[in-house]
Amino acid sequence: MMAIGFVTTSGLAAGQRPPLADVPIYTYKVQRVYPHDANAFTQGLQYADGVLYEGTSIRKVKLETADVLQKRDLSAQYFGEGITVWKTELIQLTWQSGVAFVYDRDTFQEKRRFTYPGEGWGLTHDGTNLIMSDGSDRLRVLDPATFAERRRIQVMAGTTPLRNLNELEYVNGEVFANIWTTDFIARISPDTGQVLGYIDLNGLLTANERPSDGVLNGIAYDRERDRLFVTGKLWPKLFEIKVTARVR
Repeated sequence: MMAIGFVTTSGLAAGQRPPLADVPIYTYKVQRVYPHDANAFTQGLQYADGVLYEGTSIRKVKLETADVLQKRDLSAQYFGEGITVWKTELIQLTWQSGVAFVYDRDTFQEKRRFTYPGEGWGLTHDGTNLIMSDGSDRLRVLDPATFAERRRIQVMAGTTPLRNLNELEYVNGEVFANIWTTDFIARISPDTGQVLGYIDLNGLLTANERPSDGVLNGIAYDRERDRLFVTGKLWPKLFEIKVTARVR
């Protein structure tokens, strides 16, 4: 989702906290810091086969150096959003165009397109289904082959619907979701939609390092080595973090 600094659909102004309800809050420990392209308006992020894949233009990026190994730009009529690597393909949402692009993972050549109603924000998969966010309190569960909607999951923080779910990552049976304009990641049960906890990522960048539109947005998980990466829009750094003790 494009960060433009106004009150969001959930009534949160930029930088405010999400509805916390009676939900555990966890903190983090930085394991390693990597460079990140400070001109990258990160909309989607995934780690696969030793490299990062990143939107809004589709890019294959070397983790250790932030070197762009491969790139494909979208036509100016589209604003690229969440991405996910699905088998031999890479799928990209667009914000308000209702179009998802499917590319060959190796060549970045377009293979086909799908359409969907509403906005596209974040995208991930659980090994069977695609999981998509649209800025509301609902996650859409989609067929990876046809993009047909199988069901929707309402995300609840206690008894409060949690909106502005943005970039997504599937991590050890949970959906991790950036909450747009905040420094919180929600940990969501894909079975019940309940928020299992928040990760408070305040303090990753100093005030001087963080650009004015530089909201937290970008989660990637290396399942083989159990590494979790986070970054933000226009951030000069990407962080490998470990989720640590519950603080509430």
